Amino acid sequence: MTLEIHPLVGIGVVSSGDDVASVLTGALEPLRPLSGDVIVVTHKIVSKAEGAVREIVGDPEEFKKLLVEEQATSIVRRRGDLIITETKHGFVCANAGVDRSNAAPGTMILLPDDPDRSAHRIREKLERQFGIELAVIISDTFGRPWRVGLTDVAIGISGLIAVLDLKGTKDWVGRELDITEVAVADELAAAADLVMGKAEGIPAALVRGYEGPRGEGRAIDLVRPVNEDLFR
Repeated sequence: MTLEIHPLVGIGVVSSGDDVASVLTGALEPLRPLSGDVIVVTHKIVSKAEGAVREIVGDPEEFKKLLVEEQATSIVRRRGDLIITETKHGFVCANAGVDRSNAAPGTMILLPDDPDRSAHRIREKLERQFGIELAVIISDTFGRPWRVGLTDVAIGISGLIAVLDLKGTKDWVGRELDITEVAVADELAAAADLVMGKAEGIPAALVRGYEGPRGEGRAIDLVRPVNEDLFR
């Protein structure tokens, strides 16, 4: 399998009420999308288009703390200014996904209300536009237990399984695998992030060549159940 990753350039500023699929179409046309391509979109433009933005009232840091607690269903850990939360989506992440990067002055951006639904709507419109079968991933930047640094992960999925279960298959020496599960949606999101970037203003990418199984996954499929989570 050989992957190609193409940044979608020229998207510009996205505002409340914009149609994300329409915004992506112009950037996709030069690449001539093919059936099986995966479109990865950062959640920021989805959130902006859906109006998941709040105007800052008063002190920005105090307002952010209040907003984080409003968006969280529970506080997992708190250390200084860092708050690890669980969101209504089931994600465990810093600050309930509340972020000021790439936000208009005086605003903060929230996670989309239902990222899987958003991904599905974008996918349906793009498939109608181009007459092909696609997959869509909505991504966000998360930290990771045991590892330094951030990476993009899938928080919304349509047209793709989230986790590839290899249990029962055999490795190259014939040994049967009994625990291997591959977070393919997260891997594709992270790969796409290599050609995107907040500073560059490129909020989406096309991944071509992924040959894994499709189907209908959900972002919650990537969240480890509480009874298996050693950090809670």
